[in-house]
Amino acid sequence: MFRNQYDTDVTTWSPAGRLFQVEYAMEAVKQGSAAIGLRSKTHVVLACVNKANSELSSHQKKIFKVDNHIGVAIAGLTADGHVLSRYMRSECINYNYTYESPLPVGRLVVQLADKAQVCTQRSWKRPYGVGLLVAGLDESGAHLYYNCPSGNYFEYQAFAIGSRSQAAKTYLERRFDNFIGSSREDLIKDALIATRESLQGEKLRSSVCTIAVVGVGEPFHILDQETVQQLIDTFEIVKEEEPPAEEAQPTTEQEAPTDQASGADQGGAAAGDQGGSPMEI
Repeated sequence: MFRNQYDTDVTTWSPAGRLFQVEYAMEAVKQGSAAIGLRSKTHVVLACVNKANSELSSHQKKIFKVDNHIGVAIAGLTADGHVLSRYMRSECINYNYTYESPLPVGRLVVQLADKAQVCTQRSWKRPYGVGLLVAGLDESGAHLYYNCPSGNYFEYQAFAIGSRSQAAKTYLERRFDNFIGSSREDLIKDALIATRESLQGEKLRSSVCTIAVVGVGEPFHILDQETVQQLIDTFEIVKEEEPPAEEAQPTTEQEAPTDQASGADQGGAAAGDQGGSPMEI
């Protein structure tokens, strides 16, 4: 079996200038269940897909509250996500105790990125195998950041991470221009539709997704399952999948006269009568 001789240590560079241990950590994010974030001028919505390892077990929590104005959604190793979310809570508490004001979202993201970057330059540490979507609200407005295991961080209008997230990204890119002026309800609707896209054919239910919201006059909180299911029914997201199945019925009806027409062609005289019926359909 092929073995890469440059991936035994996080500080070992390959001749191509790559750190394979960091790339493996980023691959762990791609294998995690999907997490989606959208923001407008006043609100940020986080959504994630709930996946259970077994039918007998509960799903692992993927969205965490950090402070009243900050929350995170994770994709990758949940244990690493727990460690980083506790670190973020500690930083928010310390800042609030010292300055008696909420910690700005951008400053927290920079501190989190510095913590992740240290793990890429110490031989006795491994990178955190988790990606975080940080949603928050401060004096400068609503923010959505993505923190990468490599220590990089980016601010987005909308973003999706995790497995099958490309379909959700495609939907978000199509709707990108509308997010800035969107209302709270429209943001939640777009988050649910993007979540459905990442399911790739699986029926969207409140049991397979989690939605969290933070905005002006609304502290960060996770919506309960009943509320999410009501929103799904209100927006008729599940029912949008039904029309294509109904359109397929005329095709099956069209095939039957065609078979009859071919049989009539063999009979001779009846070919002219039945040959026009498929064209009319």
